[in-house]
Amino acid sequence: MFRESPRTPTTDGTMLAAEQVAAILPPTPLLPLQIGEVSLWAKAESLQPIGAFKIRGAWYRLNSLSAEERRRGVVAVSSGNHAQGVAWAARRLGIAATIVMPVDAPQVKLDATRALGAEVVLYNRPGGVDRDAVANALCDERGAVFVHAYADPWIIEGQGSAGIEITQQMGRQPSRIVVCCGGGGLAAGLALACPDSVIVPVEPEGWDDMARSLASGEIEGVGPNPPATACDALQTPQTSPVNFAVLHGRAEPGEVASEAEIRAAQRFAFRNLGLVVEPGGAAALAAALSGRIRLDEHMVVMITGSNVDPLQFARTISTDD
Repeated sequence: MFRESPRTPTTDGTMLAAEQVAAILPPTPLLPLQIGEVSLWAKAESLQPIGAFKIRGAWYRLNSLSAEERRRGVVAVSSGNHAQGVAWAARRLGIAATIVMPVDAPQVKLDATRALGAEVVLYNRPGGVDRDAVANALCDERGAVFVHAYADPWIIEGQGSAGIEITQQMGRQPSRIVVCCGGGGLAAGLALACPDSVIVPVEPEGWDDMARSLASGEIEGVGPNPPATACDALQTPQTSPVNFAVLHGRAEPGEVASEAEIRAAQRFAFRNLGLVVEPGGAAALAAALSGRIRLDEHMVVMITGSNVDPLQFARTISTDD
């Protein structure tokens, strides 16, 4: 189990994170998005250097480490996008990085993480292995810092830098932000960065633990036999107390997107926005296209990642369900 920091993420923290991210990365574009009769906005985080928003939290977290912590190195757990964010930041800062990844992670993400110089330690996700326990053991053995993908206040604030950036681009806070949701790091960060915006988390069908947690008022897991999903980036067993504390009473319970809706959203993004989007990065767009979410001109849909197997993506965009 991950040992959470006692520190609480804050709105001021998202503003500091935004300053640090802006010092090293250009803003991602806010693209006009037409859905039916409504013109709204899409935040193209899929265009980040690693192809995902995760670079924000990873950079802010590693840049905030002390000299002693940097010397000891970092360990992270990820199916690929957080892995690449941590590896990218670690290489820039000269920090040793070890990433615990599932054996069934997309090969494109495994290859990219290794290419960025990180050591990859594999575990068997279907075998019920506790990935955080694997990471904790490595941290104890090496004295390294565990950089959690979502249950970390610096990570949450770093992801929230996207909300500060959106506000600067729009000249106001969005009315609503529809966001792909796994563990809730991005959703929580946006909630802190944009307190006047309604946050709408979107999860894959059968992986709606955040929606059920927000509805019941207690943290709930995904259950013993969640269905297969192409959204590897959103396969988290449950949210953490730090994310839940930010979102409970603040975010809507959210929406669930089916696999077919997500594939349709990938096609829509490619044909209408010229974007390559991985399944997990298209979940929010899928919900916006479904007709189940009220749309308005001041809302933003987060497009969060582009790291998809080329052959899988080619099949998706060339064949309508």
